[in-house]
Amino acid sequence: MPQPNTYRVLNPYDDSVVGEVTESSREDVERAIAHAAGVRGAMADMTAYQRGAILDKASDLIGAQVEALALLMARESGKPLRYARGEVKRAVETFRFAADEARRLHGETVPLDAAQTGSGKIGYYVRVPVGVIAAITPFNFPLNLVAHKIAPAIAAGCPMVLKPNPQTPLTSLRLAEILAEAGLPDGAFQVVIGGAEVGEWLTTDSRVAMITFTGSVGVAHAISKNAGIRRTTFELGGNAAMIVDETADLATAVEKAAVGAFAYSGQVCISVQRIYVQRNQYEAFKQAFVERVSRLVVGDPLDEATELGPLINDAAADRIHSWLEEAKLSGAQVVAGGTRNGRTIQPTVLEGVDSRMKVMCAEIFGPVVNLIPFDSFEQALDAVNDSEFGLQAGVFTSDLKRALQAVKRLDVGGVMINESPMFRVDQMPYGGNKNSGVGREGPRYAVEDMTVLKMVVLQS
Repeated sequence: MPQPNTYRVLNPYDDSVVGEVTESSREDVERAIAHAAGVRGAMADMTAYQRGAILDKASDLIGAQVEALALLMARESGKPLRYARGEVKRAVETFRFAADEARRLHGETVPLDAAQTGSGKIGYYVRVPVGVIAAITPFNFPLNLVAHKIAPAIAAGCPMVLKPNPQTPLTSLRLAEILAEAGLPDGAFQVVIGGAEVGEWLTTDSRVAMITFTGSVGVAHAISKNAGIRRTTFELGGNAAMIVDETADLATAVEKAAVGAFAYSGQVCISVQRIYVQRNQYEAFKQAFVERVSRLVVGDPLDEATELGPLINDAAADRIHSWLEEAKLSGAQVVAGGTRNGRTIQPTVLEGVDSRMKVMCAEIFGPVVNLIPFDSFEQALDAVNDSEFGLQAGVFTSDLKRALQAVKRLDVGGVMINESPMFRVDQMPYGGNKNSGVGREGPRYAVEDMTVLKMVVLQS
């Protein structure tokens, strides 16, 4: 039996034991922060060459263990093996991109003599590490979302203490071992394990200079309230929308929508949740989309054919099922799926929805998508914007004027033209507006947040 301060990590698909971890006490968290603070100077003193070399080595080590890491993630998170394998390959690139940023981190000169009192002075600024960073990550990308925090921190010269989601801690612990093998100084990346209490201990410690959080809006508000005058970056939720107009390539839109809505059972913050289709295209799109959804393979995440596995836990399945029942009682019609078996919900397509239903206005974070017809393109843009979220949106059109109109009008962090809002590559700036977050991820943009400017003035 586990000791009182340990717990077993279980596979969401069959409840098999994946591993056992020890929960962190308050003393453990304080010790981790103290250790990080103690190595802060050593991290700051590392050369760009040294930081880049560590990140390149980490990338190589991750790339050498794609299968082992993918299997670990599939077992602890329930992510289908095909998507877990893709996540590992993305992490390889994330560390490589961060290595590039480590080598090109720079300041610039400032023309002081442009001011009347600046004559005879030389000015420039440099970027220096912000200090100890506290990071909190969710269950759905247990490797690459962690990589998007620790890799830029290393590039910037900052030590980090990470609290991964308590349901998926094993990948983070394995990554810590990889970074130690890559040559990262002891104490520069530490993992603490636990729930909300551990997160509070971590984010309220005065030795933490910056907090980077990926998760829910409610937790972000709580962190903001307690953060004080410290840097914070938040990558939060969404209810991503797609627009399909009458000029769009229907087959492409259907395929992109099916993958974008149901990959990893919709447990992705940029998963497609709302699809607005031009009315005279609606029936053709619906028929093709429902047929494509019917061919999605639901089952064991370790089966190579599986595209959808279980939800992460019973609570997630209960919530999604209750939202579906609520939508049906309010008039929504199920045109595909809608059934539940334990933690697994069949890929579900709804129509007859309205913007007040939770399946429309909140983040469902599950395998549910809504189809809505529209009459004018302007009406569709307004509908996409009618949300508390603003992460990414997709627009399928052959009309360049409409594409540019969407780029200008949509209040989101990213507009994907003829691509699903699920699209992301790891060097691009990624993040959202409104309740979807503050700041941007992507190594270059994260490094900017993890460094501060130091101005230098020389009197000649």
